Amino acid sequence: MKNTIGTSVCLTLFGESHGGEIGAVLDGMAPGIPVREEEIAAQLARRRPQGDLSTARREADAFRIVSGVYGGYTTGAPIAILIPNSDTRSADYAAVRDVPRPGHADYTARCKYHGFEDSRGGGHFSGRLTAPLVAAGAIARRALVQRNIVIGTHIAECAGVKDRALDAANHDLLSLAAADFPVLDEKAGERMRAAIRAAKAAGDSVGGILETVVTGVPAGVGEPWFDSVEGDLARALFAIPAVKGVEFGDGFGFAALTGSRANDPLRITDGVVAHTANHNGGINGGVTNGMPLLYRVCVKPTPTVGIPQGSVDLKTGENAVSCPGGRHDPAILHRACPVVDAVSALVLCDLLALRFGTDWLCGERK
Repeated sequence: MKNTIGTSVCLTLFGESHGGEIGAVLDGMAPGIPVREEEIAAQLARRRPQGDLSTARREADAFRIVSGVYGGYTTGAPIAILIPNSDTRSADYAAVRDVPRPGHADYTARCKYHGFEDSRGGGHFSGRLTAPLVAAGAIARRALVQRNIVIGTHIAECAGVKDRALDAANHDLLSLAAADFPVLDEKAGERMRAAIRAAKAAGDSVGGILETVVTGVPAGVGEPWFDSVEGDLARALFAIPAVKGVEFGDGFGFAALTGSRANDPLRITDGVVAHTANHNGGINGGVTNGMPLLYRVCVKPTPTVGIPQGSVDLKTGENAVSCPGGRHDPAILHRACPVVDAVSALVLCDLLALRFGTDWLCGERK
């Protein structure tokens, strides 16, 4: 379905940027998983705008869980999460109705929905819908933590400024889980922030690359061919607004390697099969090999900019200039990190439930 992803653990997103509420339904989650509202709130806080690096739109994200949770645990029934929209300025988007913004879905939405779409703030296409995605992902993340599976994402590159490589050690991953601007090298982080501020001052925006590591996923998860781990993750990651590229392991870097350098040799360590390298990002033949999963996503610059750009007037049929007002982010990289974490958690819960059964994710039994 168009707004649903997953086979055993499924997520459905609904709502529009300026509608009354947005939300998600998480179905197929095992019973007995602890639901800690403070953890959900913390992940939503990471996604929210921050100071001068983000949009001026401020939403409290006062989420409500209206089903599927009782006494602080999942019941096994569908979990419905609602988040109200309150800080909307729909008048800012009046011109978008007929003069689509370059780089946005304004024109393609018009083509698909024949003018009946909600164009305010991007409507259903808006990054605002990543809020319920993050809320649902926080529940999935707790299920994985119980199985010692840890996810961490950092800003590997922003506006040409690079962070240090992400170590799979859990102390790196755990430090990122609570970071508002997830970088490993604070000096690089300051240069990134300066580049974002410079783009904002020029009425422009910047993009970059996010890198994710997942530790603790057992070998043997996933399917060959059309239900590969890469395929399922990539499908979900590409659903995140502004993501335009995904690579696993060395990714496009493989093009410059020989086979002997690209392989990950195996050895026995303490009676356990392990690999001495991880060029393939923890996946062979579409199936996990027990090494940490490693992948990167490319996030394009925010398409709403203060610089006039060519567009068309769909009402008059003439060329026009788009210079939208409103509030927008000069960069969304830092806000996208918890979204990538959430998507990763949801996909992994689905893959693990398919491999081992839904109850594999269960918490402690009463």
